[in-house]
Amino acid sequence: AVRATEIGRRFSDADLTAMGILGQGQALVGRGEHERGLALLDEAMVGVTAGEVRPVAAGIIYCAVIETSMRAYDLRRAGEWTAALTRWCEAQPDLVPYRGQCLVHQAQVLQARGSWADAAAAAGRARSHLAEPPHPALGLAAYQEGELHRLRGEFASAEQAYRAASQHGREPLPGLALLRLAQGRPDVAATSIRRALDGTSDPGERPELLAAAVEIMRVAGDLEGARSAADELAAHAAARDAPALLRALAAHAVGAVALAAGEARSALAVLRDAAAGWQLLDMPYEAARTRVLVGLACAALGDADGADLELASARRAFDELGAVPDLARLDAITGGGRPRPAGLTERELEVLRLLATGRSNRAIAEDLVISEHTVARHVQNLFAKLGVSSRAGATAYAYEHQLA
Repeated sequence: AVRATEIGRRFSDADLTAMGILGQGQALVGRGEHERGLALLDEAMVGVTAGEVRPVAAGIIYCAVIETSMRAYDLRRAGEWTAALTRWCEAQPDLVPYRGQCLVHQAQVLQARGSWADAAAAAGRARSHLAEPPHPALGLAAYQEGELHRLRGEFASAEQAYRAASQHGREPLPGLALLRLAQGRPDVAATSIRRALDGTSDPGERPELLAAAVEIMRVAGDLEGARSAADELAAHAAARDAPALLRALAAHAVGAVALAAGEARSALAVLRDAAAGWQLLDMPYEAARTRVLVGLACAALGDADGADLELASARRAFDELGAVPDLARLDAITGGGRPRPAGLTERELEVLRLLATGRSNRAIAEDLVISEHTVARHVQNLFAKLGVSSRAGATAYAYEHQLA
């Protein structure tokens, strides 16, 4: 890429120069040097916005800059260049593939900003633009539709969209694994996310997979696996030029694991950092998810007013977004309004209720359609969170707190 840039400048070839600079920026971002790489992407765009680069090269550069910005977790930059690409596409109506890619990026940014209905419309239009003939970005458009269906609780449509994404070359993870989790199949979700993590070391893909792994492993009862994923995510976020989005993602993950381990006080501090990060980034869904955990941490520390305020704010946000599964989970956690004690997860509550009836681990596994090994992990986590050492103690706790 450096050599291409030198040749482009020597022969005053604006297309080659911009493409060379783009390649340098992509390579630097690919190896984790975000600040230098993103600065070069902006430099590549100078010739594009000045009208010095011809349309075909300009379209390639626009899409590559936005995609690389997203991989670098720089939502602000991706949003700004997506807006610029939208204006450019409107002036280039014949370049249909670029318009389709532009709509995919629009959908991604709109989803992050909480405009889910507009994001779904953009993703649907993108699939129409990219379908005939099939464009490489078609899989990404289908995946984006799947994400929006999943978040809104439209599970059958999400399944179809993820399958379409796979058919067109886009690995449907972590979305498909998170769908399985939402469907009450944490063991299946855990197997998928472990396979995905084993299969990639790409710094642009791995943080998103790690964040999903934390959520999935917690619900599956594998607290050590969740902690390992959170620690690795925190290491990514500790880089000198790590973007704010990545730092917020890591703080949420670390706080979630600490809360699940019964470490409410340390969890609360890092979760408040995550909440502040999401607010600055204007990402309402992620902010609401973090506020749920903040509320549960407050409840575990005996701060009922703080818990009520945080959970009520999260509920309003989920309701405005149309996040039906999150509203259902919030109801399950809080019993429709009051937070459960000890930071128990929904699955742990199910296990506790069945355990309190005298069922064995094997019987609980059969009732919940999970493995006996997973039940044993849940029981161990329950004992640690409740501060008991026996099934009798857990049963007593369940009845004392009206959980059974």
